[in-house]
Amino acid sequence: MQQELKSEFTKQLIIDKAFNLFYEHGFKTTSIDKIMKETALSKGAFYHHYKSKKELGLEVIQLKVQKRVVDGMIAPLKEPGNAFDILESVFINRLKEFPFYDKQHGCPMNNFINELGDNEVLYQTALKSIIEKWKAALIELIERGKRENSIKQEISNQAVAVYLISSFEGIRGIRKLYDNDAILVDYLSGLQLYLKQIKV
Repeated sequence: MQQELKSEFTKQLIIDKAFNLFYEHGFKTTSIDKIMKETALSKGAFYHHYKSKKELGLEVIQLKVQKRVVDGMIAPLKEPGNAFDILESVFINRLKEFPFYDKQHGCPMNNFINELGDNEVLYQTALKSIIEKWKAALIELIERGKRENSIKQEISNQAVAVYLISSFEGIRGIRKLYDNDAILVDYLSGLQLYLKQIKV
């Protein structure tokens, strides 16, 4: 039992350190050696748990990246309350809450999409799965808003969901280029104007 706990701790340590390095430096430029140096473990410990960096990358997407999106952007959409207010709060408050570190490095999922999404089917599938979960939660909330009459009936649930995800991910990437939040303030103003268009 103790050996199992130690093994699980080792695996989690590798995942955590890999996630941080991928986030700060990119997946392609982060070597297994660099990850293991951060963990202070041997390279043998890596190969005990993973066959390759590619396998580790998939696990980081599934366990770390997906959890961030679920906790920050999907689970709050399922909370009780006025659907429009939830939609507005989740998208606007989430952007305001990001610490400087996250502003500097952008969105981990977006970084993976930009770096790996065009040439690796396994990564595409894993990342697309997160987007589809997020989109489904948004569509469900928008439909709820229509039923309770807080969101306009005539809008396309899918179009609004895709637009909100795309604009949110876009500003996370663009924000990395600026050393102040002026661009973010402008985006939030535009987002609030857009959201008013779908409100009853």
